[in-house]
Amino acid sequence: MKEEKSLNFIEQIIEKDLADGFDKNKLRFRFPPEPNGYLHIGHAKAICLNFGLAKKYTAAVNLRFDDTNPEAEEQEFVDSIKEDIKWLGFKWSEERYASDYFQQLYDWAIQLIKEGKAYVDDQSSELIVQQRKSVVESGVESPFRNRSVQENLTLFEKMKNGEGTSVLRAKIDMSHPNMNMRDPVMYRILNKTHHRTGDSWKIYPMYDWAHGQSDFIEEISHSLCSLEFENHRPLYEWYLSQISLSNNSHKPKQREFSRGNVGYMITSKRKLKKLIDNKIVSGWDDPRMPTISGLRRRGYTPLSLRKFWETAGISKRENLLDISLLEFILREELNKSCHRIMAVINPVKVIIDNYPDKKTENLTIENNPEDENAGMREMPFGKEIWIEKEDFMEDAPSKFFRLTIGQEVRLKGAYLIKAISVQKDEEGNVMTIHVNYDPESKSGSGSEASKRKVKGTIHWVSATDSIPIEVRLYDRLFTTENPDANDEVDFLENINPNSLQILYGFAEKRLSYAKIEEKFQFQRLGYFCVDKESQSDKIIFNRTVTLKDTWAKVNQ
Repeated sequence: MKEEKSLNFIEQIIEKDLADGFDKNKLRFRFPPEPNGYLHIGHAKAICLNFGLAKKYTAAVNLRFDDTNPEAEEQEFVDSIKEDIKWLGFKWSEERYASDYFQQLYDWAIQLIKEGKAYVDDQSSELIVQQRKSVVESGVESPFRNRSVQENLTLFEKMKNGEGTSVLRAKIDMSHPNMNMRDPVMYRILNKTHHRTGDSWKIYPMYDWAHGQSDFIEEISHSLCSLEFENHRPLYEWYLSQISLSNNSHKPKQREFSRGNVGYMITSKRKLKKLIDNKIVSGWDDPRMPTISGLRRRGYTPLSLRKFWETAGISKRENLLDISLLEFILREELNKSCHRIMAVINPVKVIIDNYPDKKTENLTIENNPEDENAGMREMPFGKEIWIEKEDFMEDAPSKFFRLTIGQEVRLKGAYLIKAISVQKDEEGNVMTIHVNYDPESKSGSGSEASKRKVKGTIHWVSATDSIPIEVRLYDRLFTTENPDANDEVDFLENINPNSLQILYGFAEKRLSYAKIEEKFQFQRLGYFCVDKESQSDKIIFNRTVTLKDTWAKVNQ
């Protein structure tokens, strides 16, 4: 009997609302990103939550862009957000924009002014912040707080025309214990071109003013936000209570959940942009970035991200999730789905002295031992091959079980070889390793020699029948699990200087047909993904994740 999964606290709220008589057919959710950057892994949590609830309750989800700040928003970000959501496997019901409601929001602001609940303030933003004081002392009322309705209407019209530097504030309570209720700013002047409305507007609504009213217009039933907006909820509800609502209208219900914080990552768009501006990363989709686009380019899958957030769950408690869980889930998926490939990324040449000069043969190797339907492939083998430099040591310690002088090792899917001698350059670096092979030891042949036990097996590729590849070894971008924890230390000081290493090696020729984003397991090396910058004559592979979690051991 299948064990039923317990409800998270958001589902419990919805179930209670339904039990109290709320019409199930009126359930409606929304995902409201601001198009001022690419979505990150924390957004993936909110996406999975909203679209997951919609699937569970057969409800709709709106994709609504909070495009109220033309100084930071671009069409590029709108396009990337839509692409990320579709890639994650979700489909929204309606595409909406806060800018769709600029006229209605303006009309409601006029209504508040006429009711004496909003006023134009000519003070600087710095002075307004100072006058709010602190939670232990009452704020100072603006000298412009008691302007007449007519004066406020006249001044607000000038604001709409882009004149001056005034703001429109709601008149609530400068002594309120919640700082968000101390006459919050509703509108500010921005003489910037908007990516959708052009130059039609010179004033733009603040998030708190646009948020709840947009939810109301779209008949959102449950407005789900990250925990940082919990203190904004009273303001959210106050604004909704001021606009004209019919008696039978349902007010959206805002509820908050913990942010999606993952170790060794930051999710502040401002700080992510700083990484780009300082050229620490190449862009929003750099494979080291915690953006959905960056994770996708690195080789993460939609399923791995969805399963990660399903496993992590939804709560109100802020915590820092272990990145090892994310990597474990990814490895499990890739292990089952990826074909195995032979690739050498730090090559040294091996010459098999006793292998016939002109002989070549094809060896049969399985594509994926975890998938019985994956089949087999032919791999060319000849006199000269590439192996990893790390797999050879001329003067090896007793517990070194790979290739060394006088010690037998197996080539994966091929023969047993024994190193005889080496050739070095003028600086003493090993350039070529000479070995002998046992022609009777072919893997799978059933001969006695093929059954001979050796302690080491190494991978290889043919030196004459392989392709050159560029390999980008990505590691964690930060050296500390919580790089953003100390406000007194610039988070850039925690950058990992070894987060990217570029190597050049060789791989099986079949990889010349690999497609962008196609994923493979490079045997003994990790999981790799074809990068979008690849060309037909230059295939680039990004390391997605290592075969095992080695970070903790190395960085203890």
